[in-house]
Amino acid sequence: MQSDQLIVFAVLAATLGLFVWNRWRYDIVALGALLVVTLAGIVPAEKAFMGLGHPAVITVAAVLVLSRGLLNSGVVDSLARHLTKVGDRPWVQVLTLTGIVALCSGFMNNVGALALFMPVAVWMSRQSGRSPSYLLMPLAFGSLLGGTLTLIGTPPNIIIAGYRREVGDAPFRMFDFLPVGLAITAAGLLLIVLLWRLIPRREDRGGDQELFEISAYMTELTIPDGSKYAGRTLRDLIVAGSDEADVMVIALVRAGRYQAMPSTYEVLHDRDVLLVEADSDSLKKFLDVTHLQLAAEADSKAEAREKAEQDKQAAKNGGQNETDDSESGSDRHRDRALAEAIVTPGSSLIGTTATGLSLRERHGVNVLAVARQGQRLRERLGKIRFAAGDILLLQAREDQLQSTLNNLGCLPLASRGLRITAPRQVMLASSIFAAALVLIALGVVPPVISLVGAALAMILVGLVPSGDIYKSIDMSIIVLIAAMLPIGEALETTGGSRLIAHALLEIGQAAPPAATVAILMAGVMLLSNVVNNAAAAVLAAPVAISLSRGMEASADPLLMAVAIGASCAFLTPIGHQSNTLVMAPGGYRFGDYWRLGLPLSVLVVLVAVPVILWVWPL
Repeated sequence: MQSDQLIVFAVLAATLGLFVWNRWRYDIVALGALLVVTLAGIVPAEKAFMGLGHPAVITVAAVLVLSRGLLNSGVVDSLARHLTKVGDRPWVQVLTLTGIVALCSGFMNNVGALALFMPVAVWMSRQSGRSPSYLLMPLAFGSLLGGTLTLIGTPPNIIIAGYRREVGDAPFRMFDFLPVGLAITAAGLLLIVLLWRLIPRREDRGGDQELFEISAYMTELTIPDGSKYAGRTLRDLIVAGSDEADVMVIALVRAGRYQAMPSTYEVLHDRDVLLVEADSDSLKKFLDVTHLQLAAEADSKAEAREKAEQDKQAAKNGGQNETDDSESGSDRHRDRALAEAIVTPGSSLIGTTATGLSLRERHGVNVLAVARQGQRLRERLGKIRFAAGDILLLQAREDQLQSTLNNLGCLPLASRGLRITAPRQVMLASSIFAAALVLIALGVVPPVISLVGAALAMILVGLVPSGDIYKSIDMSIIVLIAAMLPIGEALETTGGSRLIAHALLEIGQAAPPAATVAILMAGVMLLSNVVNNAAAAVLAAPVAISLSRGMEASADPLLMAVAIGASCAFLTPIGHQSNTLVMAPGGYRFGDYWRLGLPLSVLVVLVAVPVILWVWPL
């Protein structure tokens, strides 16, 4: 048994290390860890993938589908539309936006709630003449706090509810989390409003009215045929645009050959490609002055012209249908729209390139430029591997732009014009969701059955199109939870959780029981700042149960402490997807989060522990 303990602890140490390294996706790491403990004989082979059928996994999937239905129906959009009327006072905007996001996060996926309100926050910042950085971090933290309100607010709550069955009690119900969640959410909102000035504000140094400043884009510009700069030096080009724009030339590509940091006396040729770095305003001004072309857009137009010529030639030989096709081909670029969008943590773009995914051919979208916070990109556009938080300048058909962004897992950053919603759809979605909550609250059916039924109802009435069902489900989270559950069970069966619990008991012997609860919560909170919160909950729940047995006390307060600790990752941008999502648009650095996150974390522990012990005594 001791050797099994060593194997489990070694696997967990390696898994946590890989989570922190963040080179490989956490679901792949968790799956690899599961295979190791299975091959070692610690987890029986027939139980290795039982986690896929665990109620927690099914419940998380159902909640994600329900979140898509609520978004599609416009329930949350109708709330967002009214937020533009709250005024220009900073503390009022922070309180209102953060409070609404927290409320929505209690009943839907918190990343989804944050994603919907981010464009609203950016628009409000622009209108009031301030940087959006002072709104986006409170928004992210509000989404984490709001997730603690209900059973379905965040995956850790769902996971912890299931673990309660292991101590012989019924799982936590829908609103069992509300007393503690409401207390820390209210206290957290108050602290954020009082301390919002601690948030770094990335102001535009030039005093421009467009204060939403992101990292400089890296993009490719083409010297078009007949350009007045063909045959002139690179210096001439830079000088011509320097009065209007701040642009840095990183490289020159000629006939497929890459030349880094070319000499300013390099003579330019037709169809040379320049890799340049500039912010969005400078890039636009530079293009206006020099009449260079974005390389991706130029290639697209060239392909369209070539296609049109081929179709016209075919029309002469074959008939009228081809002529119609040629007309549509030549007009293909006329209704194109530009959009700034952020790559979300669950995007299919992560780890891939525009060329590898054939974005133009498969999705009809051109990647015109890429910005990455804190890094200078030197690869050609087609070779850049996208990462979560990258900001892309995209071009796509105007009527397909929103659906294309949804399919790619990208979030538009500019004000996107909240869509007009049908009152019938809003009422229908609200009624289905409310009925599910009532059934859960009254204990008529288990939460997993009620939520799956509500998700199915939204699919049947068309609120979630059949093509969006599995797109709504973040499979990386599903695989992570399903893989970590058997590993958490192995930690329990090998006695590893008892060993950790015994160490905690020794630490807390000289302190009151409340201190033990606080230490457990703080430990899980620190863990969740470097690993996924669902993984932190799965690993800490068996320890909480063993600790309760060692203390000869109820497991409820300790399990609740784990749930709160796993959901409150305020110290780093990698602790939760919400924190990652706002990093680039807000211009935040890695070390910015603790300035507001540390006092918020301390407050959560100070408020949560007394409320937990009052509602769930030891």
